[in-house]
Amino acid sequence: MSLHQNFIAGQWVGGEAIDNINPSNTNDVVGQYARATAEDAKNAIAAAKAAFPAWSRSGPAQRHAVLRKAADEITARKEELGRLLSREEGKTLAEGIGEATRAAQIFDFFAGEALRLTGEILPSVRPGVGVEITREAVGVVGLITPWNFPIAIPAWKMAPALCYGNTVVIKPADLTPACTWALVDILHRAGLPDGVLNLVMGKGSVVGQTILDSPDVDAVSFTGSVGTGSRVAEASVRHRRKFQLEMGGKNPLVVLDDADIDVAVDCAVNGAFFSTGQRCTASSRLIVTNGIHDKFVKAMIDRLGKLTIDDALKDGTHIGPVVDQSQLDQDVDYIAIGKDEGATLAFGGERLNRESPGFYLQPALFTETTNAMRINREEVFGPVAGVIRVKDYDEALAVANDTDFGLSAGICTQSLKYATDFKRNSEAGMVMVNLPTAGVDFHVPFGGRKGSSYGSREQGRYAAEFYTTVKTAYQSAG
Repeated sequence: MSLHQNFIAGQWVGGEAIDNINPSNTNDVVGQYARATAEDAKNAIAAAKAAFPAWSRSGPAQRHAVLRKAADEITARKEELGRLLSREEGKTLAEGIGEATRAAQIFDFFAGEALRLTGEILPSVRPGVGVEITREAVGVVGLITPWNFPIAIPAWKMAPALCYGNTVVIKPADLTPACTWALVDILHRAGLPDGVLNLVMGKGSVVGQTILDSPDVDAVSFTGSVGTGSRVAEASVRHRRKFQLEMGGKNPLVVLDDADIDVAVDCAVNGAFFSTGQRCTASSRLIVTNGIHDKFVKAMIDRLGKLTIDDALKDGTHIGPVVDQSQLDQDVDYIAIGKDEGATLAFGGERLNRESPGFYLQPALFTETTNAMRINREEVFGPVAGVIRVKDYDEALAVANDTDFGLSAGICTQSLKYATDFKRNSEAGMVMVNLPTAGVDFHVPFGGRKGSSYGSREQGRYAAEFYTTVKTAYQSAG
């Protein structure tokens, strides 16, 4: 089995390797991936720093060509890359191919943005003086990405960083390095100069910490847990660098009495349980008004009973395995917590055995829960959701907003009045009406409020707010 190495200053660099295990079949080794040392990470940062002056002053046509070529290759290889994603992370093959397609769309979008860089020319209030306002690259950007979207999130961080002329050091999650390795290989062959993009795989405590400790890293974009995000913030403030955090969610889906029951169930099952519930945008709190509550719960149980939980690569699988043993243990612990708190486990929550050894868990639906329960306050990050009964829309909105998080929120209703009010008064960065809380477009901003996010938005044109800095230049006409 070949060793997949780190990529530093245009060279593949080896080292101690670990096996990347398929969660659908723990006998299947996806590949061996090198773990970088702290010295490797320092070398990657130094390479990025050395490459920054030339790349930040490269023309838009050069950056466009690299990103466009990468987008074309990802598109051509989307089935292969989707299969790789499903093997290492456990999403169904359809979800894996869809995520690979999204990565291609992201690179395509930012290839275009490289040609759409704009500025402003303004007259000064002083006669004979002109003012130019431009955006310039920030510098060396450290990217720390999670395991749950192993190709889309690296793409939506790398593409804008490179588009706007930054150089990059990226550390993917130790659990899922394969997709990021493939993207870096594609970008390297697309024509990036040496040192512009550097890949250092390995432990967060070693590689991630080295990135955070370096005074030569000018910005850090992080997606992951709240605890680690806090450490990223503390280290970044100490170095007075820009930082961007995308963290947890405890997203509500409100179902009102007038909702189309089929639409509501589709939104709830998709949002709460697809991708094995391992999405920061998953709708883990299902807030349902009295008049439709019992009908909704029955329909949910009926639908969940028809889902197939199996190997992610098998035809007909709706939900794949949990990503690893540690995450599975966390999910099972929270199911026990829910029972201990007095919630009713209305469906699922059992470990499952399949043809191949893997981390299979039946989706768990709790009823008779309150918003004060831990299963409704803390992010489980698995296929676990709780139904909260409320009397009317006003109570539903109050419960939806009663959370430390604020990433995504949804409502199912046929009332324009309530839909409009919810869009305005929901304390979330993204609001969905008659749609799952999980699932966003590649060309619009992504991000939340409260404990979910910090800093400027990711994706779309709003990415320029983080990956560039504004310069104002004055010049006398005399």
